[in-house]
Amino acid sequence: MVTRGTRASYARGMVILVTIAATLSAVLHIVIFYWESYAFSRPTVWRRFGLSSQEEADQPAVKALMYNQGYYNLFLAVGALLGGILYGVGVQQAGFAIGLFSVACMLAAAIVLTTTGPGRIKPAIVQGTLPLITVVLYIVGWLNPGLV
Repeated sequence: MVTRGTRASYARGMVILVTIAATLSAVLHIVIFYWESYAFSRPTVWRRFGLSSQEEADQPAVKALMYNQGYYNLFLAVGALLGGILYGVGVQQAGFAIGLFSVACMLAAAIVLTTTGPGRIKPAIVQGTLPLITVVLYIVGWLNPGLV
């Protein structure tokens, strides 16, 4: 039997899980932002993105694309973080909409990454796992409106 106390405990637990998962998704994408926009000239970073030489990494077009892509990841991180915070403090409709959109975009980008070559599966898993968990948690909360 589900009691009011059980329902409230479940709701608090779901809110906490969503907030943590959204925050972790955001943190990962902030790290990716830093790598792409500010640390890309380091060999440990450009190798992570599949480049084979410093000359390749230093090409103006590559640097510009990575810089722009980094900010794209930062903006998604801000959305995930804002959505998670709003959801966590009780502004759940706005938090749900902003947060779910942001992490769904992160997940979609990870899926697209798998189509760019056989060596991209592992980075896509890294990039997409936390957003996938967050999407699932948001949806579980949405499907149980009386609980969250």
